[in-house]
Amino acid sequence: MNVLFLTLLDFDTLNQNNIYTDLLREFIKNGHNVFVISPVERRAKRKTELIKDGKVSILKLRIGNTQKTNIIEKGISTISIEPQFVRGIKSYFSNVKFDLVMYSTPPITFCRAVEYVKKRDIAKTYLLLKDIFPQNAVDIGMMSKSGLNGLLYKFFRQKEKKLFAVSDYIGCMSQANVDYVVKHNPEINPEKVEIFPNSVEVTDMSVDEKTRDEIRRKYDIPLDKKVFVYGGNLGKPQGIDFMIKCLKSQEKNEEVCFLIVGDGTEYGKIEAYIENDNPSNVKLMKRLPKEDYDKMVGACDVGMIFLDHRFTIPNFPSRLLAYMQAGIPVLACTDPNTDIGKVIVDGDFGWWCESNDLKAFHEKIKKACRSDLEDMGAKSFKYLEVNYSAEKSYGIILKHFV
Repeated sequence: MNVLFLTLLDFDTLNQNNIYTDLLREFIKNGHNVFVISPVERRAKRKTELIKDGKVSILKLRIGNTQKTNIIEKGISTISIEPQFVRGIKSYFSNVKFDLVMYSTPPITFCRAVEYVKKRDIAKTYLLLKDIFPQNAVDIGMMSKSGLNGLLYKFFRQKEKKLFAVSDYIGCMSQANVDYVVKHNPEINPEKVEIFPNSVEVTDMSVDEKTRDEIRRKYDIPLDKKVFVYGGNLGKPQGIDFMIKCLKSQEKNEEVCFLIVGDGTEYGKIEAYIENDNPSNVKLMKRLPKEDYDKMVGACDVGMIFLDHRFTIPNFPSRLLAYMQAGIPVLACTDPNTDIGKVIVDGDFGWWCESNDLKAFHEKIKKACRSDLEDMGAKSFKYLEVNYSAEKSYGIILKHFV
């Protein structure tokens, strides 16, 4: 089977580890040919090129700047993606007949490219729904449904509906996502919407006590405290103001240390808080290379997830997987609409509270410190093995071709 994957993720090889490359390697393992369009932004000053490696062909398609740029350039570049992807397919994959087209959100602007291949090759189409946009932007005040911004919302909402319509199957990260999509898009046949969770090639990233101490010394992390780590994006979706309130509330807790690792538009807020308050039990670090970060997480005690309380859409952050691979339990502080907290609590590998309840956060920290973290961490890794393996995700898609 010839599989085409469309993404904005920038990679030159499938040897990286993330939720997409791990899935694509499963297709390779099972004898399929994989073709990827993984664009490179103009600022990289690279020309479009096709990289071939065995059963993998990766088209590095030159596009405009969509990340870390002003909103006008980002908007123009995002809208231009559709015709650029179509031209790329025509120029480099004209002689390939695709059986399956997979694509992920964000963005929602792949529709024309998907339609083109679907019509040309009578291919099946599968949407990996990782982001419900534009509603998520509305939730946290980055977009409005009225006024001039309302026109932008309507434009992207129409794009979203078209993408849903052209998709033969829509894979959602959790049951709450399935329920949301079906409820808010009644024109969709519910039978084509299914659970397709974030998944990885399962690898045990836990560390022994000696390695744990070595890693903690390397990064100047206390050896004698329970370390709660947050790793990933530090932006508006994470509700950084509440995160800072949580950190402030624990400044006198000598039993714990909070390690925040990442970057994003709200990084400066946490940096300013640390400069002003100088808390003794909070450490802030810039984003690390993935391999180094994964090892460091294994040397921590509890992983943390934060989501803005205003969200009405059920986010399900993939950073959960890094904590599970490290074999540590998880504390999730989120809005009540996502079911990530339910998954964690029902799986007995962590705790959940709403991301506007400081008292509940305090109680969960106390509970975590009194718990058997090693046992809960083992349950965390086991849950990953059973539910979130790339092998299982591959099977979810392949059942539609049997």
